[in-house]
Amino acid sequence: MHIDRRTVLLGMSFAAAQSLTARANSPVGGSPAKLPAGARSEFATVNGVRLHYVTAGSGPALVLLHGWPQTWFAWHGAIERFSRSFTVIAPDLRGIGLSEKTASGYDKRTLADDIRDLVRHVGFTDANIVGHDMGGKAAYVLAHTYPSVVRRLVLADCSIPGTEGMDSLRGGMWHYGFHMAQGFPEMLTAGREREYIARQIREWSFRRGAINDAAIDEYARHYATPGGMTTGFNLYRALRDDAKFVETIRGRSLSMPVMTITGRQSVGDSLATNLRVEAPQLTSVVIENCGHFVAEEAPDEFCNALAAFVEA
Repeated sequence: MHIDRRTVLLGMSFAAAQSLTARANSPVGGSPAKLPAGARSEFATVNGVRLHYVTAGSGPALVLLHGWPQTWFAWHGAIERFSRSFTVIAPDLRGIGLSEKTASGYDKRTLADDIRDLVRHVGFTDANIVGHDMGGKAAYVLAHTYPSVVRRLVLADCSIPGTEGMDSLRGGMWHYGFHMAQGFPEMLTAGREREYIARQIREWSFRRGAINDAAIDEYARHYATPGGMTTGFNLYRALRDDAKFVETIRGRSLSMPVMTITGRQSVGDSLATNLRVEAPQLTSVVIENCGHFVAEEAPDEFCNALAAFVEA
């Protein structure tokens, strides 16, 4: 039987396309992340939700709140360093990682309640609170609603709810509207969770490759579980309610010392500018040649700045 060259090439192209599609739609596997030296993986039921958290060290409490599309593992480098002086507590936010996926509660006021109760569960009345991205929004709300719980507040490359550029037609970022749409982002990222997360991380980083493939595998492994992308997108879907709530508290003075740590090629000076009116004890650090993921893109600069602030 004669098969011409065109048929062979078409067949090879089809096979390659099928292979790529199969890889894109394959479930994300991999082994669980290795805990930092001396750290423990624990669970607690607080505020009606079962939260997973990693803890290490002893001393005053230092709570590290991750953002999207990450888990507690975003802090793996910081945990080992700060566990020498602090009891470090790095939870998976509600619905993320190994924490319980709930149908609701992704507004930042509820997340703040989760963290307040977790601090109490671990045995502290207050803590140094560090929040990045979505975790930073929750940390900001926590500081306003439960100021006695927050010894020092650190906001790492995030926006105060209501100040985000959510309208892409007016210079905002496109992903806000996409993530907030009901059902569409789940449908379009199904089977391609790792590819989507990797692309987002690469686009938001300035120091490309600082978050390596193994870390991306770890994040995607959790978000690719049933309902994992939905709970992540729910953090965005709650933003309109977050903005309405924050309207009621903006302008009130934050009594605790506050520090912002941002990347020059990401949030830059805007976070400190937005906070200045309500944070009389404000320290601002902008890391040069750094994007959104400051703790991982610039670990030494980030940890040095954080240490100088929380150990003061």
